[in-house]
Amino acid sequence: MSYCIEQLGPDRCMFESNFPVDKVSFSHHVLFNAFKRFSKNYSVSDRSALFHDTAARAYQISEA
Repeated sequence: MSYCIEQLGPDRCMFESNFPVDKVSFSHHVLFNAFKRFSKNYSVSDRSALFHDTAARAYQISEA
């Protein structure tokens, strides 16, 4: 995962999940905590991109 972020940059990557389908394997809480632990060494702006900004831009979600 970090290889992709390093190659493409946080502005072209985003965290995602396949819930509720993946619910049989692990909880959403466990997955979200894994994303938070994985990204703990990234800057605030990079984490913002990974968790929100890139997806909002890609899916054209406005915050009206």
